[in-house]
Amino acid sequence: MENLKFKTIFICLIVTNIAFAQNSARQSAFSKSYEYEKSANYAAAIKEVKNVYDANDYFNNIRLGWLLYLGKNYTESIKYYDKAIALKPYAIEARFGCVKPLSAIESWEKVKAHYLQILKIDPQNTTANYWLGVVYYNRKDYVNANKLFEKVVNLYPLDYDSVIMLAWTKLNLGKAADAKVLFNHALTIRPNDASALSGLKLIK
Repeated sequence: MENLKFKTIFICLIVTNIAFAQNSARQSAFSKSYEYEKSANYAAAIKEVKNVYDANDYFNNIRLGWLLYLGKNYTESIKYYDKAIALKPYAIEARFGCVKPLSAIESWEKVKAHYLQILKIDPQNTTANYWLGVVYYNRKDYVNANKLFEKVVNLYPLDYDSVIMLAWTKLNLGKAADAKVLFNHALTIRPNDASALSGLKLIK
C-alpha cells in the first residue's frame, strides 16, 4: 500500500513538472514573439509561437491569427482564428480578431456573420453594433443600419462616429428633420465638421 502511494506521488510530481516546463516554454516563446512583433518581424514572432504550438490551446491560436494578420497572410490568419473560435465559441475577442483578415480580403458576408454572432452573445456590444451598421449602410440597407446606429447613439449620445452615421442614414431614409438635428448635434461634438456641414447643405 505504501509502495502504491509512493508511485502515485511520484507520477503526480512528474506530471506537475512537465506541465510547469511546458508553461514556462510557452511564456518564454510568447515573450520573444512580443519583442519581434514590436519590431515588425512577424515571421520570427510566428516561428516562436509555432515552436510551442498546441492545436487545443486557445491562446496559441488567437496569437497566431493576430500575427499572421499583421504579416498580411490573411487566409492562414482566418484559419487560426477559426480554431480559436471553435475552442471558445462564446469568447467574442477571437471573432473581432477574425473580422480583420476577413475585411482585408473583403469577405463581407463572413464579416457580417461574425458581427451577428457577437451580438447574439452580447447584444449591447457597441463596436459590433456600429460596424454592422456600417456594413448595412454601405449596402444601402438604411433600415437595418438605422436600428443599429440608433442603439449606439442611445448608449453613447456624444459618440461622433455613431451620430454622424445615424444623421446620414436618416437623410437617406428621407427623414430630413431628424437628420438636421443629428447633423447639428455632430457639429456640437466636433465644431466645423465637414461631413455634418455637407449634410446640412443637402437639407432645404
